[in-house]
Amino acid sequence: MMFGHNTNVIVGDATFHVQTEDRGIANALIDTTVYCRGRVLHRRTNNYFDLLPLNADREEALKLRLNDQHRTVLEEIRSGALHLVPPPFPVPQTPAVAVSQRAEPETPQILAVELINATTWLTGKHAMLQIAVRDYANRAVEAATVTAKVDGAAEPAVFSTATGAFGHAQLEFDIPRLSGSEPALVIDATHGHAKGHLRFQLRARLRVPTAT
Repeated sequence: MMFGHNTNVIVGDATFHVQTEDRGIANALIDTTVYCRGRVLHRRTNNYFDLLPLNADREEALKLRLNDQHRTVLEEIRSGALHLVPPPFPVPQTPAVAVSQRAEPETPQILAVELINATTWLTGKHAMLQIAVRDYANRAVEAATVTAKVDGAAEPAVFSTATGAFGHAQLEFDIPRLSGSEPALVIDATHGHAKGHLRFQLRARLRVPTAT
């Protein structure tokens, strides 16, 4: 069973969003991430290998351990023991006005897209992407469309899903056969006019047979 908490902490004019999650028994990690204005400012990860395999009593111990980690980070932010510097507010752009006095279309807002399990998303040839999408004010974006593809695949394929209430989405697929010299994992998120983009080069870590 997977547990988690999401809490906002206001310090001065900054709102820090603290998210603590159990990454599941495949990873056996309790992960706490602190966001502010679309950026990750702090991450704290602890394993619970000592509780495996889980049973009813150990699940309760895991829940208590996760609660303690979440509460500790909240208290450190409130007390100043965890010193976090909020990023600056985005500077609003004034739309240019054409000679006809009609305003140019506004620049689409930027979404913050994070691959939460950036170090563990690939097992063999199987990809499991855990993705978080937040807006410029660090709010979770629900119902954003998230797509993933591998540039350099011999047979192009696009995998798509939507974020849930906490701005999270998960995609699972098998890595296709590669033919390009510099393959990359590409993740895009859209919500209305807002867009976000991530690109990870795979050459150094991916070991999938190339096309012949």
